[in-house]
Amino acid sequence: MLFLPIMKVLILVNQMRTLRLFWKTLLLRMRQKGHTVLCLVPDDDTPTRMLLEAEGIHFRFYPLDRKGYNPFRDIQTFLAIRRILREEEADILFAATIKPVIYGCFAARVAGCKRVFAVITGLGYAFEADTWAKRFLRKLVRTLYRLALPVTEKIFFQNTADAEAFSQAGLQLEGRAVFCAGVGVDTVRFALESPVYAPVTFVLVARLLWAKGIEEYIKAARVLASSYPNARFWLLGPEEEGVGAVSRECLQEWLDEGNVLWLGAVDDVRPVLAQASVVVLPSWREGMPTAILEAMSMGRAVVVSDVPGCREVVAEGINGFLVPPRDAYALALGMEKFLRTPDLIARMGAEGRRRAVEEFDASCIASYMMEHMGL
Repeated sequence: MLFLPIMKVLILVNQMRTLRLFWKTLLLRMRQKGHTVLCLVPDDDTPTRMLLEAEGIHFRFYPLDRKGYNPFRDIQTFLAIRRILREEEADILFAATIKPVIYGCFAARVAGCKRVFAVITGLGYAFEADTWAKRFLRKLVRTLYRLALPVTEKIFFQNTADAEAFSQAGLQLEGRAVFCAGVGVDTVRFALESPVYAPVTFVLVARLLWAKGIEEYIKAARVLASSYPNARFWLLGPEEEGVGAVSRECLQEWLDEGNVLWLGAVDDVRPVLAQASVVVLPSWREGMPTAILEAMSMGRAVVVSDVPGCREVVAEGINGFLVPPRDAYALALGMEKFLRTPDLIARMGAEGRRRAVEEFDASCIASYMMEHMGL
């Protein structure tokens, strides 16, 4: 029998809610194997922290401006991570999202942390180039990635398109790319629910960012509401600030039209998904859409953009529909299929549940990642 050494793993993320929403299964699996787990986060969420601390997971805090571009603040972030890595003498650094990956890799190199694993959860603004500001940001982030990533032992990508984009940008992966279906979904917690036929209810679950296709969803709802007055259109997700965020003024204008109901942010999406017929995500690009995996696990049919990340989880005409991105009319047509043929709600929902259990279970994905990390 092969006995693996007990490791001290430092998990570096950009916000506490990330641990609860995405990484909880992986953290608990590490603890079950006897490893010491220290989470490094920039903010506190007492219920989440207490829940994980009860499982033996520890916390430390560091400064992070998630969406800002102030170099002095980013230097503070790097110095704080370096100091903590030196003090904790972690065996492994596991970093997710852009800034934690970049500054975590730099800090690990200086602090002497020998084993570093990075998770690319999506490309974001770093790989868009439709304005001069984004072109500058793209060049900057690519340069930082190019300098930071060589220290990594493995780089986890959530879809092959993102890895190809890195290679095309000149970021040499050198056989270190590993593909996994995001963080998966807890198929026990997100249990199968009965289909909802009346009224047919659509819900978009996402942070209020333009890139999530919020405007396209609003326009599609506007088109459909006039012909299907009994249909419901919900929007669920927290407001955002900074680059790419939908302003409160713009949101209020949409809500005043009366077609879409905004449910705000919730700690538990399951009660909302249980009342929904179809879950929609017209995103411009995804790493791996956790909201869609959760919907599938609960037996919900889906309509998503035909973009990287989404097309990995949705089989056209099987568990949902793929529509062209940034096309509100095409989105409306995809959603209308469920209004015209309500039987699709149950049939595609059942297929989504099957795929969630067989292909995207979080426990299996956590084991797969740990195997690649030697844990």
